[in-house]
Amino acid sequence: MTPTSYEKALELNLDPQVYGTFAEIGAGQETGNWFFRVSGTAGLVAKTISAYDMTMSDAIYGRTERYVSAARLGAMLDHEYRILLQRLGAKRGKDTTFFSFCNTVRARGYKDSGECHGWLGIRFQMKPGDPPSDIILHVRLLDQRTIDQMEALGVIGLNLIHSAFRHRAHLKRFVESLLDNLAPGRVEVDLLKFSGHGYGFFDNRLCALQLVESGLTDATMFLPSGEVVQPTEALYKKPVILLRGSFDPVMNLHLAMLDSARDGFASLITPEDFGSEIELCEITMHNLLRGPGVDPVDFIDRADALQSLGKTVLVSRCAEFHRIAAFLNRCTNRPVGIVLSIGLLNELFKSKWSENLAGGLLESFGRLFKEGVTLQVFPWKNRKTGELVTADTFQAPENCVHLYQHFVENGRIQGISGNDGTSLAYTGRDVCRMIVAGDPTWKDLVPEVAWPMAERHAQERLS
Repeated sequence: MTPTSYEKALELNLDPQVYGTFAEIGAGQETGNWFFRVSGTAGLVAKTISAYDMTMSDAIYGRTERYVSAARLGAMLDHEYRILLQRLGAKRGKDTTFFSFCNTVRARGYKDSGECHGWLGIRFQMKPGDPPSDIILHVRLLDQRTIDQMEALGVIGLNLIHSAFRHRAHLKRFVESLLDNLAPGRVEVDLLKFSGHGYGFFDNRLCALQLVESGLTDATMFLPSGEVVQPTEALYKKPVILLRGSFDPVMNLHLAMLDSARDGFASLITPEDFGSEIELCEITMHNLLRGPGVDPVDFIDRADALQSLGKTVLVSRCAEFHRIAAFLNRCTNRPVGIVLSIGLLNELFKSKWSENLAGGLLESFGRLFKEGVTLQVFPWKNRKTGELVTADTFQAPENCVHLYQHFVENGRIQGISGNDGTSLAYTGRDVCRMIVAGDPTWKDLVPEVAWPMAERHAQERLS
């Protein structure tokens, strides 16, 4: 059974090896407060501090442009852990695993309706005398009342500390324990990173995958370098071009779609934003599932191939287009273009994507286009007939012809150019069949950096 928050706090208080400090800014000292509610507080807590005033905070941690940020959290961890070792290292360092827990949070304020979120982190030793290890996360607070946000923050902070000492060797258990004793819908965790001692070869992209797979967030992302980033910070005030796909394998067709979308998208952004747009290659959980679960090796293969081509990767559980559009609109107030094929365009008119919406298909499209999202539609070539189907020649379902025409005439659905070469007629499954059959022409359809992954996956995918 899942231990209660009270039981977790008491267990840590009574552990003679664990000892540390708390520094919390922005929503009370709710994490530290858990250890004062139970017995044995002196066994765990060396100090608590809360520097709310900006001048006081700057005097302790240095000046900063943003107080609720990863940079501020890092400065807090540096300062608090350093003085902890300076003051107590000689006295009890041989028998103690030290830690410093810090957070910087923007909770609901008076007459405030802005985004409520925070950065939490712990710097700790795995065993006495070890160099430090870091675990940091970004959380969105979804409760409407300040008191409820404070309560949720305290619980997730406690869970982070407990998991750092009890579950750090098991990623799935660590991630899912972060929401212990919290009702669904109260918080969202969209970034988790491990670094420092013991994590030199750890791949934080697996953290991103696990957060989405376990339902702690709708989407998370990482850069071409592999660095996991918080989506809102990375996409803030940036135009976005999103390509959805399985990327199994990555094909030249995907690159052509992005190139064409970039050219067509240029007319939708202001001169000031020109050149700042971010291209995202999105893999949904549905496209990663094989059998009962997700194969992490398969996931890393696809991510490696996309990153080798300089692409930023978004992992999401937003199967519906209107959900991914809502996510992107939360991250940026600039134009968003979603790149898709004729096949996916046809999918949008199927009732299964709107069966849970009271307004059905109309509500689905209304949500999709609510904030000015556009669909950038790439042509498709019928391999048997040679017919080239474009956004202009696409035949919408009979009962949606006028609706489709409305979207086209108002610029919500835009056709983008595509060559009429053979690549338009082939899918990833076709490539797999060609590999298995020993047909070398598949290499004309796949960028060279993705060849090893394509060959590795071909037999598995068709088995």
